[in-house]
Amino acid sequence: MTSPTEQAADRAPASVPVDSTLVLLTVEEAARRLQIGRTFCFRLIRNGDLESVPVGRLRRVPADAVIEFAAQLRRAHRPAA
Repeated sequence: MTSPTEQAADRAPASVPVDSTLVLLTVEEAARRLQIGRTFCFRLIRNGDLESVPVGRLRRVPADAVIEFAAQLRRAHRPAA
């Protein structure tokens, strides 16, 4: 018998190739890169934790903002020396 985690892994979509030339990402692409859900990604944007910019009626996340967010997480969780 498989565990719920194994079952979820079986249903997970195949890895989507990442286009490293993109400057602006959709919220879904940013969430995928951070390995978080779309809704949580929108919450990070709303709270100002993840930078985003409006493009017409669309919302986009600068690719370097994803890298900076991950760096902030690393700095915040580094053990004190």
